[in-house]
Amino acid sequence: MWHSKQRLQAWSQCGIDSRAEAAAKTAALNVGVLDKGGEGIAGCITIGTMHLAKGLEFRAVAVMACDDEVIPLQERIETVGDEADLEDVYNTERQLLYVACTRARDYLIVTSTAPASEFLDDLRILHMPSS
Repeated sequence: MWHSKQRLQAWSQCGIDSRAEAAAKTAALNVGVLDKGGEGIAGCITIGTMHLAKGLEFRAVAVMACDDEVIPLQERIETVGDEADLEDVYNTERQLLYVACTRARDYLIVTSTAPASEFLDDLRILHMPSS
């Protein structure tokens, strides 16, 4: 199983954590890192993994880098041995995205670059305006 430390290391290699930090700094916001106890730094934008956000609630959440090969993480897919395990990886990754999105109490923004994660299609279907 991939834990938040492994995901953060993989994200660091892809430059994802630096994308989040750069976006916050461009907006002239202070940046803090979410720790294992669920504590951020007061007055800062808090950056953390989806795993660390479980069970927490924030007024506003930006789920960044929902790119193809990031969610689901390509490195995880490449380590899968059989079809049943692959389905488990996809389900776990999809659930992590759902958990990350539901941490937002008032505001949520989900971003990606092209090509976007196939999982974003699931979110579009769930939140399509009714006619």
